Amino acid sequence: MESAHRVETELPAKFYEASIDHLALLIGDMLERLMTHNDRIPLSPESLTRFHSREPPNITVLDYLKRIVKFTNVEKSCLLLTLHYIDQICTRMPLFTLSSLTCHRFIIAAVTVASKGLCDTFCTNNLYAKVGGIGITELNMLEREFLKAIDWRLTCTPEVLQAYYVNLVRTNSTGHFVIAGENSSGGSASSDSSDMDTGPSRSTSPTATAPSESSTILVDPPPPPPEASRRPTIEQKGAFAELQQSLEKTGRRQ
Repeated sequence: MESAHRVETELPAKFYEASIDHLALLIGDMLERLMTHNDRIPLSPESLTRFHSREPPNITVLDYLKRIVKFTNVEKSCLLLTLHYIDQICTRMPLFTLSSLTCHRFIIAAVTVASKGLCDTFCTNNLYAKVGGIGITELNMLEREFLKAIDWRLTCTPEVLQAYYVNLVRTNSTGHFVIAGENSSGGSASSDSSDMDTGPSRSTSPTATAPSESSTILVDPPPPPPEASRRPTIEQKGAFAELQQSLEKTGRRQ
C-alpha cells in the first residue's frame, strides 16, 4: 500500500537542465553505496594511494558535495565528470577502491581538475583546499597524482555525461526519481545534447560508449581487486602500519 502512494520527483530529461542540488543528491547516494561495498574489501599495503586518509572524515559524502557546490560554484558537468574519472582510475589502477578512506580526497581532487579542464573560470587551489578540508600542499600533490592516474584525459563527450545521469536516476536507492519522458518499459530519455559546448574531448574509458553496460560503478558493485603482482614499497608498508594503528584507535574510542 505504501508503494502505491509513493511520491516521485520528475527530473529533466537532460542533465544540464537538472538542479545541481539534485545532481549532488544522486551522486552522493551512488557514492555512499559504492563506499559501503568497498569498505568490506580488506585493505592491503600495496593498495594504499595518496588519496587514503588515516581515518574516515566526519562528514558524509552528500554534505561534502553540498559544501563544494555552495562554496566553489562547481559546474554540473564537473560533478558528473567525477564518475567518469572513477571509471578511468579503476581501469588504470585495479587495486584502487573508492572507500570511506579515499572518497572525500578523490572528490575534491576531481572537482579541482575537472573545473580547470572544462571551465573558463574556476577557483584557486587555496580555496579548493579550504573547502575540501585539506592543506594546500596536500591538494597540490593530490592534483598531480590525479592527473597522472587519468593520463591527463580531462574531458569526455556530453553523451557520456548524459548516460551517467540517466543511470544515476534509475539506480537511486530511494526510487523516488524519474526522468521526464521515460515510458513504463524503462526507455531512456533522449541523450542528444549537441547544443552543449564542452570543448574538444576524447575518452578511452570503457564507459565512453555505454556506461549502463560496462561501467564499474553504476550497475553492479565492482569485484574485489585482483592480487597485486608487485611487492608493496617500504613507504606503503609504513603508511599501512600507521593507518592500521589509526583505525584501531578510532575503533577503541567508539
